[in-house]
Amino acid sequence: MANIIVFGAGGRAGRPTVAAAVRRGHKVTAVVRDPGKYADLAREAGVTVVAGDVTDAASVAKLAPGHDAVINTAATLDEGHFVAAAKALVEGLSATDVRRLVAVGIGGALEVEPGVPAYDSDALPDEARAFSRNHAAQLPLLRASELDWVVLAPPLVYLDEGEGTGGYRLGTTAPIPGADTFAYADLALALVAEATAPTRSREMVAVAGA
Repeated sequence: MANIIVFGAGGRAGRPTVAAAVRRGHKVTAVVRDPGKYADLAREAGVTVVAGDVTDAASVAKLAPGHDAVINTAATLDEGHFVAAAKALVEGLSATDVRRLVAVGIGGALEVEPGVPAYDSDALPDEARAFSRNHAAQLPLLRASELDWVVLAPPLVYLDEGEGTGGYRLGTTAPIPGADTFAYADLALALVAEATAPTRSREMVAVAGA
């Protein structure tokens, strides 16, 4: 059994991640901005809901100690969010003994050709490129850190909120062929597995359904 802290626990990726961790017998600290809005999470056995901010290093440093791994599923449309979160996680975790970080990436950062991310190609519509660049801007900060991190990047599709396949595949830095759909539920399985039984380290990895 592991003790996992999940930032962004109330979101579309966070909720299934908490649920997947609980199903596997892990303890979860679910971090949200306003715990009062997430009474349903607090009722889950093995889940403790706390207030916190993944973009605040002091909040990360306060909440992370005592956990085996951190999962970051928090996302906003704020162009500076992902860089701020990466900075806070690197700084905050450096003040603790927690080193394993698993974060949600974005398909737009996967390489459609060697060395060419999707956001620099015609694979993405114009409106998606800026968000993908903002999302991927966390990677240099993580690479420069001493954390044991992995970023799991879903396919270049809109994720659905259904049951998924009940499994997942990990690939390389390129999109996984045939991944035409992907569910948050399958992403959650991969996030929890990499937090508790790591197979990849210090890299961005494509993830898709089984």
